[in-house]
Amino acid sequence: MTVAVPLRLFDTRVKPEWIDEFNHVNVAHYISICDNANWAFWNLMNAPVEMADRDGHEYAILENHVNYINELALDEPIHVTTQLLDHDDKRLILFHCVIRNADGALAATNEAKFLGFNLNKRRAETWRPRVAEKLAEVMRAHRDLPRPEQAGLGIALKRR
Repeated sequence: MTVAVPLRLFDTRVKPEWIDEFNHVNVAHYISICDNANWAFWNLMNAPVEMADRDGHEYAILENHVNYINELALDEPIHVTTQLLDHDDKRLILFHCVIRNADGALAATNEAKFLGFNLNKRRAETWRPRVAEKLAEVMRAHRDLPRPEQAGLGIALKRR
């Protein structure tokens, strides 16, 4: 598997249903945009096995943190880049950047913490060997990427 640094797994245009009364993308839809990148990443880690054949070995999102940086307007072409920040035998952290194609401006970031999850048993589990091997491969490719400034931040009133 050739690993892009960072990965670019989701391209789209801003859809009318994402626009709010202020004429820009509503906050909830930034997570939807990034969740498409989550699924694309997960499918890449499982390839060539499709969801129907994974026997419930999936993931659950434990945490999400979004930073809203620039507005997105109707029909604007955008893409999401994805960086694997860290992983262990049953968790991983992805960092997504939502980028406007026209000017390359960063519109938002999303940091998501995943847990290996068995949908049939409804409990946490370690990554299957195929997934663990691919995560290690992506981590090797991404380890020298700079850590994004928004990574690991919580919410605070004080400036950082």
